[in-house]
Amino acid sequence: MMKIEAFKTAARAGGFVAEMGLREGTVQWLRKSSPPMARDTHQRMCIDTVTNSVTVYWVGVPGKVNSKTFRDVPALQEWFQLEPGPIVQR
Repeated sequence: MMKIEAFKTAARAGGFVAEMGLREGTVQWLRKSSPPMARDTHQRMCIDTVTNSVTVYWVGVPGKVNSKTFRDVPALQEWFQLEPGPIVQR
């Protein structure tokens, strides 16, 4: 349970806020409060208490959902610090 609380604390520090009315079950959904970068577009986070992991979902290119799963808090915090690369249109 301490790991889940640490994930929640890191998520709040990363700009995520809890979705209203979605607190039942084994997962908690959060959303990005204000997206400053392309990587943050429509960003959502799922904290899973069964697997003790966090998955972040975002739309980088219209119609394509990307995701990344984290099993420990330091990796999530490091990812928050990364600068996203430029979006290359083809």
